[in-house]
Amino acid sequence: MMDILMYLFETYIHSDAELMVDQDELSEELLRAGFHQEDIYKALEWLEKLAALQETEETPYMNSCAVTSMRVYTAQEMVRLDTASRGFLTYLEQIHVLGADTREMVIDRVMELDTTDFTLDDLKWIILMVLFNAPGNESAYSQMEELLYGMEDGYIH
Repeated sequence: MMDILMYLFETYIHSDAELMVDQDELSEELLRAGFHQEDIYKALEWLEKLAALQETEETPYMNSCAVTSMRVYTAQEMVRLDTASRGFLTYLEQIHVLGADTREMVIDRVMELDTTDFTLDDLKWIILMVLFNAPGNESAYSQMEELLYGMEDGYIH
């Protein structure tokens, strides 16, 4: 499923190409690209839930929390998010790329993935997708892009 999400993000969202609204047409394109039907449906549902995070007031983590609050991970979250991933999330909060609300959106989307093999690189993609979808986080999105692409090129500051 991560492959489909990354494909969609690179092909349509990140490249500013026009995203087709018709899910049937999009599904057909993904099938032609070699993805399996079941994975396509799961990925599209995952993206719909990501978009829905912006539209609900019922989600508890969308409410404000104290700046001094500390995130405690559940056992299931710790299985999915290894020490490096949790450390990366903390780092992004410290440099103000993620806030408590966007961090929780990232964790929500990570936990909804249908995968047993989740890496730090996968987390970085999820963070980009969440920041891209969260209104008012354009600066954080740009900063995250700079972090990722700068690190890939060997520029660590």
